[in-house]
Amino acid sequence: MTLSLDQAVEVLRAAGEPTRLRILALLAHEELAVMELGRILGQSQPRVSRHLRLLAEAGLVERFPDGAWVFYRLAVEGQRRELLDEVLAAVVADDAVLTQDAGRLEAVTGERAEQATLYFERNAAHWDRIRSLYVSDAAVEAAIRKAAGQGPFRRLVDLGTGAGRMLTLLGPEAETSLGLDLSQHMLNVARANVARAGLERCELRHGDIFGTRLPGECADLVVVHQVLHYLGDPAAAVREAARLVAEGGRLIIADFAPHDVEFLREQHQHRRLGFTDAEIERWLEAAGLSDVKAAALPPAEGQRLTVKIWSAERARQPQRRAA
Repeated sequence: MTLSLDQAVEVLRAAGEPTRLRILALLAHEELAVMELGRILGQSQPRVSRHLRLLAEAGLVERFPDGAWVFYRLAVEGQRRELLDEVLAAVVADDAVLTQDAGRLEAVTGERAEQATLYFERNAAHWDRIRSLYVSDAAVEAAIRKAAGQGPFRRLVDLGTGAGRMLTLLGPEAETSLGLDLSQHMLNVARANVARAGLERCELRHGDIFGTRLPGECADLVVVHQVLHYLGDPAAAVREAARLVAEGGRLIIADFAPHDVEFLREQHQHRRLGFTDAEIERWLEAAGLSDVKAAALPPAEGQRLTVKIWSAERARQPQRRAA
């Protein structure tokens, strides 16, 4: 389906204003909260919100509340997105205003990363205890084992491995295992835990979940355990994780369902307060995975957090051709 003349004019009119074009260029990097956009643009939140409302009405951005915050991202697909991509591609890359905006965005994301690094350094030694504050580790691990299916696994990759709990849980069923994390402090804890578990064919590596530098379709089990809610662009992390899944392999994501426990943002560096099934399913299917399943683990008594386990597979070649 192509855009009608009126639809094309609506898209171009929405994008054809300096502040709105700057917003679109920023959102092309990652999803951002209204307050972050206001800071980067040097404009008030009400003014930025008005521009965002017009962009949303034109179908160029998606709005999604997340606790007390509201995030925006570029529309994922469709003819409007294709036209928008052409508009953004035509903008001069070294434009002074857009270059300044990109620098401010880098400063915002840099501060966010620094705060996260300090948090992980402070809490690396007792990370498992922090994770157990809200849900039963035993229940989560049982659900992950069930989602992983029967081993043995040729290769296990754990992205954002933290203290290495997924490696010690699933590693005994894997011929080789690899855990990646950006925090050297967390990797040191993981190394000690992996050594105690006697996992000899397990490698711990400093690496970025957005760019793992691993070959495509290299693992038959990829795990992203309680990582997405820390990230500025969780959809991009899902794409990279899915890229690693081999034919017949599986990706498992464990994270929170949407919630309103705001102090997790301030005290525990959570950027997103959970994810919906529809959101995760859309990202997984867009990344080429199928047979998406979701399991919910209700919160412990007196708590408010529900853990979700999502799994998806990469179909084998004959099935992919048929699809």
